[in-house]
Formats: sequence, C-alpha cells, structure tokens
Amino acid sequence: MNEQPQGYGAQASWRTIQGFLPEEYRLGPDGMPVEEWWDWRGHRIHLDRFPNPDAPIRVILFHGVGTNGRQMSTILGAPLARSGFETVAIDMPGYGVTKVARGVPVTYDDWVAAASDFIDAELARDPRPIILYGLSAGGMLTYHAAALNRKVKGIVGMTFLDQRVQQVADETAYNKLMNRLGMPQVRLAKKIGLGALRMPMSLASKMRALVNDKAALRACYADRTSAGNWVSMAFLASYADYVPALEPEKFDVCPILLTQPAEDHWTPLHLSNLFLDRIAKVPVRKVMLDNAGHYPIEQPGLRQMHDAIVQFARECAGR
Repeated sequence: MNEQPQGYGAQASWRTIQGFLPEEYRLGPDGMPVEEWWDWRGHRIHLDRFPNPDAPIRVILFHGVGTNGRQMSTILGAPLARSGFETVAIDMPGYGVTKVARGVPVTYDDWVAAASDFIDAELARDPRPIILYGLSAGGMLTYHAAALNRKVKGIVGMTFLDQRVQQVADETAYNKLMNRLGMPQVRLAKKIGLGALRMPMSLASKMRALVNDKAALRACYADRTSAGNWVSMAFLASYADYVPALEPEKFDVCPILLTQPAEDHWTPLHLSNLFLDRIAKVPVRKVMLDNAGHYPIEQPGLRQMHDAIVQFARECAGR
C-alpha cells in the first residue's frame, strides 16, 4: 500500500482527448487538479481535486463506462471550480489510473459501495454539503449511491438508466441481438465461476455513440483507461442486475437534475424518462444541452450544463 501509483502526469491519452474540447475547457499547467489517492478495500483510488475551503458546497464527479475521472475534470470539474465550487473527480476501480488490488474482482456493486464510502469519508473530514454528478452510467451511480448513503443534498445525471428494464438494456447495448443473446451468457459465466473473464466494453455497449466527432471517438477508443477499457463478466452481470436500496417510487433523499445532451445517440431522453417519471417524492428537473453528444465536447451544451449545475448546486446549498 506504500507504493505510489502513477497519476495522469504520466498519461498522454487524456491530453489528446481534451484537445477536442473548446480551448477554455483544456487543462493547462496553471489549472491542474490536485491528484490524491484514497485507499479503499485494497484499491488505491485516484482523485482529481480542485480544493476550495470557502465553497458553500462540494461536487463529487463520477464517470461512466466509457470515460474516467480526468475527463470529468475537464468538462466540469475545472469549470465548476472556477465558479467557486470545490470539486473532486474519482476514478472508479477498473478505470482511469486507480490501482486495483491484485486478484480482487471488481463489480458494479463495488462501485456503489465505494461511492457511498467516499461520501462518508468526505463528510467525516469536512461537514460542508455534497452533491453528486454522474456522466452516462455515472448518472445512475449517483442515484444508487444517494439511495444507499442518504447523506447528499442533490444528484445530477447525464442519464438515469435502469438496466433492469428490457428497453433500456436493448437500446444501450452494442445492439439488441448482442443484449438478448449475450447477457444470458454473461450471467452464466459469472454463475459458473468464470466471472473474471473480460471483454471490451465497446463490444458490450453502444460505445460508438460516445462522442459525435469521429476523430474524438478514435482518440477515446485508443484510451485503455476509458472507452478502450475491458471489463469482467462479473462487472457486466452486476451492472445489469443491480437492485437499488430505494426504488424510484420511494426515493426521498434529495432533488434530482437531469442534464440531457440533445444530440445523444446512445442514451436519448426517453430512456431516462422511463426511470425519472417514476419519482414523485423529490423535485426532478430536466435541462437539454443543445448540440451536445453523449460525452459532451460541444458548445453551447457545455456552457448550458455548467450553468444548470451551478444554479442547482446553489439551491441545494441554500444560497
């Protein structure tokens, strides 16, 4: 545990990917996050933090299955920090530069547990309120973590996808046939002890719709710590079948904001609506991001996302 893993300073992929963002969203030498490491169940989990002890509220940023924490820092962590918030982006086990404990299988249940434990760790060191943001699968991760933890003041998702719903699973998989034939095999592999077998996430999901710029997509695919990542059968099965601590009809933890890219060809609005329309005990707000793809690299969507989250965060902080 004393060995210090390599951070993003040693990785070129994120710099290539951020080159497709508007110039003001690219991290330069004077605007880099503080890199930290959090020890959790044998894993050394990487954090990108923009500290601000005067911020009224803090934002924890979660990536999805085609991105990583540094990509969250560029599109949102740094912009929110410039607007006066403290932000921290986390690399979930198996993604980014987090160092996974040798021989320890990673499941989606671990992601939820890690997210909840990290919220507890953050509140233990600093009682200022916290909201969560999640991109893609990270959106539902914010919900699952909030339902389990019950201590956050708000959640923001790029999507809210309940993979237990057949329509959602069919439309977000590589294709419908892959989902209908492949997922039973994935579940069987886990059941008979072959859960450690791995496959490219790009074959399990519609990763080809991650970004709408083809050159940017090639750069993302080339990054084995984000869109080019391989995941285990155990992770895929647990992701598909995860049961939240609170079903949407009973969710009463905090308000919810959906920031939906208008040109998202992977997870369009109707898929999140299948879940969000079941929530009645807390306010749910939906904001469309014009011209933006699933991983948004376009204006005005990036600016609209930032502005909507700033307003939402201030409301959650009571400001």
